Amino acid sequence: MKIGNLQIDGFAVLAPMAGVADRAFRETCVRFGASYAVSEMVSSKGLQFNDKKTGELMELSGAERPAGIQLFGSEPAVMAQAAKKAMEYRPDVIDINMGCPAPKVSCSGSGSALMKSPGLCGEIVAAVKSAVPVPVTVKIRKGWDSGSVNAVEVAKICEAAGADAVTVHGRTREQMYAPGADWEIIRRVKQAVGIPVIGNGDVVSAQAAARMLEQTGCDAVMVGRGALGNPWIFSQINAYLTDSCRIVPPPDIHERILVMLRHIRLMCGYKGEHRAMNEARKHVGWYLKGIKNAASFRRRAGALESWEQLEELARDILLANSEPTRPL
Repeated sequence: MKIGNLQIDGFAVLAPMAGVADRAFRETCVRFGASYAVSEMVSSKGLQFNDKKTGELMELSGAERPAGIQLFGSEPAVMAQAAKKAMEYRPDVIDINMGCPAPKVSCSGSGSALMKSPGLCGEIVAAVKSAVPVPVTVKIRKGWDSGSVNAVEVAKICEAAGADAVTVHGRTREQMYAPGADWEIIRRVKQAVGIPVIGNGDVVSAQAAARMLEQTGCDAVMVGRGALGNPWIFSQINAYLTDSCRIVPPPDIHERILVMLRHIRLMCGYKGEHRAMNEARKHVGWYLKGIKNAASFRRRAGALESWEQLEELARDILLANSEPTRPL
């Protein structure tokens, strides 16, 4: 897939999940084969005030490239200025959020609320495109609600305004993240535009990724919640799609815990132990899905305050989930 002049080698990209897809998580997923990653969404207005936390969201490392910075806002001029500011962090792409369903975003006219104003979507894309030298992409939803399914219209307007690729989440804002995603709308967008289309929604396994690619004709799939506590999903997708449907089994408990510890150590390095451990609690809970005594360990994870406590928890998890030595 080529986004503008940027070559993306692979079929699975990491979704820009707010509060989750930070630098440590993006690097972890890229290590397992994610071909492209996008930052957590950044407020275009927040950039005007040189907010420290906003700046942290845009920090990209060599270990996660190619990578983009995602901006949200509803004013073309402000978005253009924010995109120029974001270029200080050397992103490979500027992505425009037109799909976030969170009330605090959509109630301000940003995110998925833009789906109600297709003309404004085009104005924002045109303004950002003229402001930066890198490709510009958009992430949209099926529509605002069941009465205004307009992803095809918005995608075509964005393409005409200069967008280099579009990601389509197969749910309306009204649906948030349930029920199942509508892949048919992704297929319709792909047929309607000439730029790359990335499909998003319910890609939780290698087989699901293959089905989406086949059913929609999209150029790549975007993995969001399917990667939570499960970064190896990218290596599973890559193997299935490039090696005759080879199925890579999930890692055993030892490898899973080692990956978890490496991920959280990266967080500590980037954010400091105190802040990282607070944010790591949810990640640890996701890594524990399906293991023996998961509920009990998850309760302990919810109270983590130090790296030492995490190491102790990891030892107890391995002890509880290791098979006893069989007698000869």
